[in-house]
Amino acid sequence: MNPSTRRPSTPPVSTAPPFTGGPPLRLPATGPGERWIFGFPGGLTAEVHTLGARLHALWAPDRHGTPADVVLAPRDPARTADAARYFGSTVGRYANRIARGRFSLDGETYRLTTQDDGHSLHGGTDGFDTRLWEAESVHTPALTGVLLHLRSPDGDQGFPGDLHVTVSVLIGRDDELTFSYSAFTDAPTPVNLTNHAYFNLEGEAAGDVLGHELTVDADRYTPVDADLIPIGDHRPVTGAAFDLRRPLGIAEALARPGGGGGYDHNFVLHARDGETPRRAAVLYAPATGRRLEVLTTEPGLQVYTGGQFDGSVLGKSGTPYRASAGVALETQHFPDSPNRPDDPSTVLRPGDEYRSRTVLRFGTRD
Repeated sequence: MNPSTRRPSTPPVSTAPPFTGGPPLRLPATGPGERWIFGFPGGLTAEVHTLGARLHALWAPDRHGTPADVVLAPRDPARTADAARYFGSTVGRYANRIARGRFSLDGETYRLTTQDDGHSLHGGTDGFDTRLWEAESVHTPALTGVLLHLRSPDGDQGFPGDLHVTVSVLIGRDDELTFSYSAFTDAPTPVNLTNHAYFNLEGEAAGDVLGHELTVDADRYTPVDADLIPIGDHRPVTGAAFDLRRPLGIAEALARPGGGGGYDHNFVLHARDGETPRRAAVLYAPATGRRLEVLTTEPGLQVYTGGQFDGSVLGKSGTPYRASAGVALETQHFPDSPNRPDDPSTVLRPGDEYRSRTVLRFGTRD
């Protein structure tokens, strides 16, 4: 976007986090679970809730050093239903969709709880986003944050195996927020975890992200049917609305043929070794100069531009979230992988450890 066409930045309602540094602080509860706030002065500050292990707020400075909360969340942090359900939450046991809520593993068929469309989404009707996680704080000169723990018993939402999950949410002095996931099981089971934050780098109450620029390091994407279930093989992005290999305004991208409904698609990221996070995407807001670089060990990135937001969710500042109020950049394995043998496996077996890491690297541009 040419600087002369930048949209004016909407002044955020709250420009400073209620935290001045030191070890993570447990805040007074405003509903079920605990609230933790942490960060470093002059850099990132986050608020995490143990209900759903969710990122409820994230303050980041703009090009002038002024912080604003760039993560969407409902005014009521205890709201875990309807359109507000997944905002900022840790979703699992299987992020994204499993077709018809069933899969076969080692010769046995498993049936999961399903949503109204007959498919399993983000772990089923009572996924990890609805659970109260246990939390402990971490603080060193270089890192600060929380560790969150959850046990998912055998048969939970239909999944086999007793699963123990740990998610760490840590901020470094280098303005990086890192999500690290670990899990163990006593029986083979699919596992696919991610965080479901929606970002607006102009501020959570600023309106929409159509003026943002997005880059995704993917040569292929996953086509889907009307229920957003994968169909056929992964397709090249060339010549499609899904070609985001160079920075492109979100409004311009969605104006391309095939982009009118917005994105809610998996992008097949460039090859990675599973150990070292590599760049997956860059989100940039010309109006504020904020820049978010997403790095991950995961093979896929689900990009969702919030096309179904209809104003029914009131944000933290009282602003209704309407279409494209934020964009989710969900690092994960591919949708419906348990039923697609050519996709990277999501099966975790006893004696193995599930590990995944995603880094959100914040900065600014003039």
